[in-house]
Amino acid sequence: MSQPKATNTLRVGRTGMALSLFFAISFLACVGWGLVTPWPMHMHEAWAPLLPGFVWLTPVGFLIGLVESLLYGWWFALVFVPVYNKLPQKI
Repeated sequence: MSQPKATNTLRVGRTGMALSLFFAISFLACVGWGLVTPWPMHMHEAWAPLLPGFVWLTPVGFLIGLVESLLYGWWFALVFVPVYNKLPQKI
């Protein structure tokens, strides 16, 4: 009896969801950090160039930042997973 071949492949759906949640949680943590810390320690200046349309402390800006964080997770998964799965397993 032969054993099944072990594969280390990733799935786009699972990876996309995991990365999207990771980026969304990170975004929420940074916004929360900015609300409880004094001005020089805010993170919104780091997010602004990465999230077009993000404006600090506006409801629309918050939603834009959150949606874009989720979309970045899917973008990374769509690019990373096929590349990872095509690489030889003996590297």
